[in-house]
Amino acid sequence: MIRRASSSADTPIDTASRPTPPIGVLERGISVLEAFSEDRLRLSLRELADRTGLDKATLLRLLGVLVKARMVQRSESGHYSPGPALLHMGMLYRNSFDLGSRLQPVLHAVMQRTGETTAFYVRSGDERVCLYREITHNEVRHHVEPGTRRDLASGGASAHILLHYTGSPTPHIRQIQEQGFVLTRAERVPEMASIALPVFEGDGQFLGALVVIGLASRHPEAAQLSGVAYAREQLAQHGFLTQSSTDVRPGP
Repeated sequence: MIRRASSSADTPIDTASRPTPPIGVLERGISVLEAFSEDRLRLSLRELADRTGLDKATLLRLLGVLVKARMVQRSESGHYSPGPALLHMGMLYRNSFDLGSRLQPVLHAVMQRTGETTAFYVRSGDERVCLYREITHNEVRHHVEPGTRRDLASGGASAHILLHYTGSPTPHIRQIQEQGFVLTRAERVPEMASIALPVFEGDGQFLGALVVIGLASRHPEAAQLSGVAYAREQLAQHGFLTQSSTDVRPGP
């Protein structure tokens, strides 16, 4: 995964641009946890105030409770970061799907066949969350970890699958309806190509999106189509469906 550098300087945000702080105590605590992001895992009290809109006195009270609950931890430098209790809760969330024992072999088999990274995403609000993944052994590769969150608006094949099957618009609706997958090249990351298809439980319940993603230069369209065909075979062998009863398929 190609990461863009971000400034780690403790630069305050203009007070006028601060968000309106939540009113409820629980909502305020949640806003503190949501202030952290993948590229800003350590925040000072001032940065937390800028990101939540809360005053420092209120923040200190909330942080005291969150630190005691191990949801936030405080370093010797005075910076705050997510605590170990969040990892435990994340694992409980992941295990609640009871999919890993069935999906992980599929992801592994598709990764071995295609030579590219495979992952399974679910929708959470306006984001997609990686639940499972198998990383390719290629030296240059797309890398994603379970728990990684991406804005659906940022694109990517799996984002369009999740949008469509959870009732949101996507410019790829015709491709989904006619072919049952989304194929993108250099949409979210310039060097990457991805192809994703929906995954349904045997009773037709939509579960999420399986995606194969790799360097566009070594993963041409023909290879992408071959990979998604193999993924369908593997999913079927493990009791999953890749087509809902309302999907529109082209005639023979």
